[in-house]
Amino acid sequence: MKWDNIMTGFALWLICHTNIQAQCSIETTAFAPGEIIRYNAYYNWGFIWLHAGEVEFNVTEQIYDGRKVFHLYAYGATYKSYDWIFKVRERYRSYVDVETQTPLWYERDVTEGNYTAFEEYKFDYERGQIHTYVQKREKPAKNGTLPLTPCLFDVMSAVYYFRSVDFSHYRDGDKIPIHMILDSKVYHLYIRYLGKETIKTRDKKEYKCIKCAIQLVEGTLFKGDTDALIWVTDDDNKVPVIVEAQILVGSVKAILTETVGLKH
Repeated sequence: MKWDNIMTGFALWLICHTNIQAQCSIETTAFAPGEIIRYNAYYNWGFIWLHAGEVEFNVTEQIYDGRKVFHLYAYGATYKSYDWIFKVRERYRSYVDVETQTPLWYERDVTEGNYTAFEEYKFDYERGQIHTYVQKREKPAKNGTLPLTPCLFDVMSAVYYFRSVDFSHYRDGDKIPIHMILDSKVYHLYIRYLGKETIKTRDKKEYKCIKCAIQLVEGTLFKGDTDALIWVTDDDNKVPVIVEAQILVGSVKAILTETVGLKH
């Protein structure tokens, strides 16, 4: 259950090019330090849905490189009793500027079955570069640089940027381009706005939601040219409630279970 693909579904981007950092800025309207959001993860095997793991997101405020930042953190894992199906241990961290929400630093540390990877990105806006450090499986670590193109997000910064976007500007079926760095590659993806819908979760809670379809990145578990579905609350918090994605065999789903410290 590759959470970077699920989290890709939370990402959005709207801005054009002049100054890279200034033009990508957005007012932080949907979240604040102290917020915690938890999910149960399910794997569909034939006609059976297995409660196979959990995911948690949280936000704190810290100082990075002498400036105030949001520390965005997410951790996802399968339960040990289901590791024999497909073991997942994934951790994501990102520092974003408090005022603009532009990414400054990102780290990804994952285990997916027999696959392991560690990535670190530092966003250098003065030089227009991303400094990368990547180590996969037992291969030697690699340092490198990539061009820092306008409004380029890592997975975590994209998740929270998306939550501050005003969807009232879109009509059913509109495609919204997103640009994201993952595995030291830049992907040009899209989110399709699908309107509004009222849904119920497994615990019978009802939510009025905004519905979107998200193009996935092909990986160890997901096929290319497929979309995930995501429902976020149609309110000022824009909390993702359900995310569904087809995988090579079956499907996965993340369902909201708990929120703490919501801004609104």
